[in-house]
Amino acid sequence: MQPPDHGDDWLALTADELPVGDAYAWAVRPGCGAVVLFSGTVRDHAEGRPGVSLLEYEAYEEQVRPTFSAIAGALRERWPEVGRVVLWHRVGPLEVEASSVVVAVSAPHRPEAFEAARFGIDTLKASSPIWKKERWEGGDDWALGAQPVSPVADKARTSS
Repeated sequence: MQPPDHGDDWLALTADELPVGDAYAWAVRPGCGAVVLFSGTVRDHAEGRPGVSLLEYEAYEEQVRPTFSAIAGALRERWPEVGRVVLWHRVGPLEVEASSVVVAVSAPHRPEAFEAARFGIDTLKASSPIWKKERWEGGDDWALGAQPVSPVADKARTSS
């Protein structure tokens, strides 16, 4: 994955391994004293499903990029001092411990960086048309607890 040629948002949906360190390094800026990086990794269990060995993510790819752009826009509207924003998600099969999602935010101060990064991951999870299938000791099926995809504007209004 290559950083964007211009702009301060690095948005990606990819089947490739997520280079977590690259997200952090790219987010660092001279005017920002804080970088918060979140990496969601595949764990070895899910509710009622011990022994998870694989997750497989599928996405409505044509809608993911606009959704990620809307998330970055809503984040910047709420925290205008934010420096750089990274929103990445993987698709395809992922083994335990693999990073499936990365959100990084830089800001001049840590409170804004933490709040904006939390908003980024929470809104990505609620608003992006990305689904996961789990393989565990008892079989394989779509993940439990799925919710309807909500518009980014809904999440922006309900976040504190």
